[in-house]
Amino acid sequence: QVQLVESGGGLVQAGVSLRLSCAASGRGFSSYAMGWFRQAPGAEREFVAAITWSGGSSYYADSVKGRFTISRDNAENRVYLQMNSLKPEDTAVYYCAACRSPVQSSVIITARNNYNYWGQGTQVTVSS
Repeated sequence: QVQLVESGGGLVQAGVSLRLSCAASGRGFSSYAMGWFRQAPGAEREFVAAITWSGGSSYYADSVKGRFTISRDNAENRVYLQMNSLKPEDTAVYYCAACRSPVQSSVIITARNNYNYWGQGTQVTVSS
């Protein structure tokens, strides 16, 4: 079992940067793929970024590619999402999630249904 707690959200203006952090507790973190998802009001929860257990591969939604960077620190049991050049359309609740699958291809770890553990979310609001 893994518990995930996100932090770092807030209200910011368009164009600035924000870094989200996700702290994991429990066993197995270093073997799990980790992902960030987001959900805007009235919308489905969507994939944002994912990273394999080693950090060797990462994947991004087209809408954030080139602006967001996912990283992890297995020694500290943390995963991060650096968000640059924020836009109003990035406004959402951002969720950290852990995927237990030993197969960590892009098809697997970019799919919401393959994630086993979720945090409670952190709100990011970007004003224009």
